[in-house]
Amino acid sequence: MFNPFKRKTDPAAENRAEIGRRVAAQLDANPRLIRLPAEGVQAYCGEDYLDAASCARLMKMIDAGRRPSTILSDRPDYGYRTSESCDLDRWAEAVQPIDEGLANLLGIDPAYGETMQGQRYAPGQHFRAHHDYFFETESYWQRVKKEGGQRTWTAMIYLNDVDEGGATWFPTAGIRVLPRRGLILIWNNMGLDGMPNITTLHEGMPVVTGVKYVVTKWFREGRWLPDYTS
Repeated sequence: MFNPFKRKTDPAAENRAEIGRRVAAQLDANPRLIRLPAEGVQAYCGEDYLDAASCARLMKMIDAGRRPSTILSDRPDYGYRTSESCDLDRWAEAVQPIDEGLANLLGIDPAYGETMQGQRYAPGQHFRAHHDYFFETESYWQRVKKEGGQRTWTAMIYLNDVDEGGATWFPTAGIRVLPRRGLILIWNNMGLDGMPNITTLHEGMPVVTGVKYVVTKWFREGRWLPDYTS
């Protein structure tokens, strides 16, 4: 019998929900990770994910390729993100094992992962509160839909200790992670229903003393790398 009040299913959301369940199960089973007490967010962290030598190599690459960071929006605010960024060649000898290692850690096909990005925050630099997922109301949505679609999981690795400041703060979820060399932070940008989770609002807080280096890897709901076999 037809039920006019029955909610229509969203295949894309169902797919993202399944990705969330699958990745969370893999992370929950990893003894190197702990699940954070984040209200309404699937979030994990683990110490010493990268060794000191790997962190040093990545910081050197970020210094060599850094440029002013940008944001993807129809209404850019040029004081919103003041750090510097660097796209890291996923096939480079120093990058590929780390890049593919993150995909394996989450149990996601590496082809679904965006280019890993390095970020550098000098004293006073920040990234104000934002979401990593894409907004369907923005003009860029039609383009990113063709490039793998919505972002699902984010993985971030801190490459150095910071003397003061530079925490990653989730004000709604109630967690604040201080940068420490080799520490990995992972979270699902979607809710359990596969829809964008507004509780994942987070901020790269201003560095007070020292310089902060991180690398960030975003994963999509579909294939991000071109498929040359099709």
